[in-house]
Amino acid sequence: MSVGHRLRDAHVEQAGAGSVIRVPVAIVGAGPSGLSAAWRLERRGERGYVVFELEPVPGGSSTYGTDGVVPYPCGAHYVPLPTVDNEALVALLDEMGQLEPNPGDGKRVVRAVETALIREPEERLFLNGAWRAGLFPTDGARPQDFAELSRFTREIDDWVERRDANGRRAFTVPSSRCSDDAEFTELDRISAATYLERRGYRSARLRWYVDYACRDDYGMSCESTSAWAMLFYFAARVPSRGIESAPFLTWPEGNGRLVSHLARSAGPRLMTNRLVTDVVPRDDSVELAVLDVKASRLERYVADRVIVALPKFVLPHIVRPFRERPPEHFAAFTYGSWMVANIHLRDRPRSPGFPFAWDNVLYDSPSLGYVVATHQTLADSGPTVWTYYQPFIDAEPRLARERLAAADHSSFCDAIVADLGRAHDGLEALIERIDVWRWGHAMIRPTPGFVSGGARRRAAEPYGRLHFAHSDLSGLALFEEALEHGVRAADEVLARRA
Repeated sequence: MSVGHRLRDAHVEQAGAGSVIRVPVAIVGAGPSGLSAAWRLERRGERGYVVFELEPVPGGSSTYGTDGVVPYPCGAHYVPLPTVDNEALVALLDEMGQLEPNPGDGKRVVRAVETALIREPEERLFLNGAWRAGLFPTDGARPQDFAELSRFTREIDDWVERRDANGRRAFTVPSSRCSDDAEFTELDRISAATYLERRGYRSARLRWYVDYACRDDYGMSCESTSAWAMLFYFAARVPSRGIESAPFLTWPEGNGRLVSHLARSAGPRLMTNRLVTDVVPRDDSVELAVLDVKASRLERYVADRVIVALPKFVLPHIVRPFRERPPEHFAAFTYGSWMVANIHLRDRPRSPGFPFAWDNVLYDSPSLGYVVATHQTLADSGPTVWTYYQPFIDAEPRLARERLAAADHSSFCDAIVADLGRAHDGLEALIERIDVWRWGHAMIRPTPGFVSGGARRRAAEPYGRLHFAHSDLSGLALFEEALEHGVRAADEVLARRA
């Protein structure tokens, strides 16, 4: 936080005119969208770019650690297998060697290598003193609960099949390909809770299941999540009625595997420990003040085009015209807070019931449980790293950030051990250390009205020689969305430099 706050008083004029560094393209931010923009430029033959990242390592909320028994995620940890028409993600995964060769039988299919697919068991739920298979709380459920789950599943199948007059799906990935017909976008004007209520869903277990989905993908409750976003979660990655959702791809370090590949693609053009403090668009160029964090030296860059791959709440602090007069539509962008912890264990604790899975969720917990970094290694005993996720689902994001910032390491650790200890007797004695990450602006919040409103589209429009890329422009904090916006921004730059 102390580094980030240094952007407040370091302007272009202070960098001096005697040491100007000229570059064709500058990319501000090395999260998934900024790295994707660099990857696209690289693949299109444009190597006259630099990427500035304030952190010592790239990746944003997809960063990862390497000092455990295996690498482990510190944030985002999976990506669904894409369909063949998601060309950018298919190309990236293929380049990484994560896809099987095309079978050559004329079928347009995408198959992942077995080592990237999450192995069984994939998920389990702790309920009534024991672990159960799957995530729906079946133990102790009544016939009404199963009836409502069946009806909800059929309803999702209906949404999977829905098309508009132009043949566009109601829900698909990336979200830019979803239909924008009013019959679908009107779902964005109500909350997920209101949708369930209007459809007559009363089962507390179904409500918990849907609420878990909203917390999992968006860090929000049913009451604050758009009904459109909730249905997107369930329907967008299902190819057709009755077919299971696209399988997940993961690695011990989660989406760190993706960003590390993208970072290697950028090579020496990726400059870490560089905080961009001032972006000044001119008629014929863009000037940037860049603070070398380690050397405490302010440098002055001049670029022909700039891709600003940052969340919108940062822009009024660094883009000079926005600092002087922030665009009104930026106020529509709100961000949720998360606490993520990596728990390093010397051995596995006791675990009653269904065996360890990749995703391990506790019913009626403020957290989302944990994923196991060693799961893909086939090691079901011995040392491991668990990554524990807790969204702060306060309706007022500012209050959540204040709570997140005020809590200390000790209190987080106590809460984590208390939460997981009820499912794992003897856990505390096996813990070697717990690392805690505080993500104050972790994810864009798809609140009712945001996805269908005009703020996202206006924020994505170029501003002179500035172009914008970030998953918040979709209203969905997903790798697929970050990749698409990075690629789009890079293509905009290439088109204007042609």
